[in-house]
Amino acid sequence: MPSALDQAFAPLQTALNLRGYRQQLLAANMANANTPHYKAVDLDFSAALRSALHGQAAGLPLKVEQSRQMTVGGASNPAASFVAYQAGNTVRLDGNSVDMSREQASFQKNSIQYEADLTFLTGKIKMLTSAITGN
Repeated sequence: MPSALDQAFAPLQTALNLRGYRQQLLAANMANANTPHYKAVDLDFSAALRSALHGQAAGLPLKVEQSRQMTVGGASNPAASFVAYQAGNTVRLDGNSVDMSREQASFQKNSIQYEADLTFLTGKIKMLTSAITGN
């Protein structure tokens, strides 16, 4: 049975983990902006968070067709099943679908949301410390 502290911090920990994972995906998109045939991916954050908070099993893992391909997030990451190709991006002549403006904006927004989650977590810790110490 989870403790009261686990119950208080688990949603925030999950949100921070998912935001960090999304940051890795967005960074990989930007790093591959000039890679021919690279397709930009993103995490459906709200669906992944909802699934994680309700303890639902993730969907199918990402299919790997060749031994040289890396799995997104590894087989142990349940959020990997919520990663999908970005829709609506223009595909260039070389087959690449990364839109740097979109990636940079998403990266910055995700960074701000990560910082907000971290600030909220810090506030919760300070509140609990204050309740324990009486200060």
